[in-house]
Amino acid sequence: MKVEGKRVLVTGGAGFVGSHLVDLLAPSNEVTVLDDFSVGTRANLSSSPQTNVLHADIRDLDAIEGAVKQSDVIFHLAVVCLRVSIADPMASHDVNALGTLNLLLAARDSALQRFVYVSSSEVYGTAHHVPMEERHPLNPMTPYAAAKLAGEAYALSFHRTYGLPATVVRPFNIYGPRAHAEGASGEVIPRFVARAIAGKPLVVFGDGLQTRDFTWVGDTVRGIVKAAECDELVGDCINIARGHEVSVVDIARLVRELAGTRSPIQHQPDRPGDVRRHFAGVERARSLLGFTATVGIEEGLARYVDWVKSQPGRLDSGLEAEEARNWQLAAAAGA
Repeated sequence: MKVEGKRVLVTGGAGFVGSHLVDLLAPSNEVTVLDDFSVGTRANLSSSPQTNVLHADIRDLDAIEGAVKQSDVIFHLAVVCLRVSIADPMASHDVNALGTLNLLLAARDSALQRFVYVSSSEVYGTAHHVPMEERHPLNPMTPYAAAKLAGEAYALSFHRTYGLPATVVRPFNIYGPRAHAEGASGEVIPRFVARAIAGKPLVVFGDGLQTRDFTWVGDTVRGIVKAAECDELVGDCINIARGHEVSVVDIARLVRELAGTRSPIQHQPDRPGDVRRHFAGVERARSLLGFTATVGIEEGLARYVDWVKSQPGRLDSGLEAEEARNWQLAAAAGA
């Protein structure tokens, strides 16, 4: 099945990854973005002005049912992030598990051609062995990961029970333009880059030797679409990643070099729920989809640093938000 000339619904389509997926799909499809704009922004959709936008919450079945039933293909990316789940596991469950169930219920009796559930490498937990292929043990370490795994189980169960054409995609750590640098959704690379450009210390939790498989966002969304188009993946799952591991402290050093700064690397205690090692097995994506991530970490970081430098307003607001959050955490710790 080709995702061309389709009525496509992208949940969470105003977010970081979702908006890049919309950019890829919009030229050849009729795309509707479903987002509650709790994290995503309309500015992220500025590259795809021809898209339809539905301001709605996936927890509200009545609000989303019409859009779901009018769709040929659904890419489900709406999510409550990992850090929020640690403070508020119920919010993560309501959106990541029950919200997914709502979408599946609305889609069950429709003529949907593909339901693509965008899960997370977090469902694996830390590596038992590497590379982590799709049959690696599933051992979620956070409420977020548990809820994402529940969403996977719901999607695949609807395939087995009702014949819904569902595919599960497991991306690894994604970075690139529009990534969140601030708040609970802030990720390590955006934070490092923002702080390095500002000459502030780069904060590393733990010893920094924990590894991640960082994948450029353009490669990731290309892989997601390829997975949607693969009939062999209906009722199954696949990793989308670069297939290389890099330590967090090495990322900090690379960012510092690319930003041309002497910002110190500052270590803080480990955070709860952080996995120790992620290194994706990508042979299945290569053999089934002909997919290979083409952007290496050095090239991707250089691209991202250049993009951030071209967005001074975004950089300033992100740093202000992070400083405010750090002040709140310090105040709470001293209370």
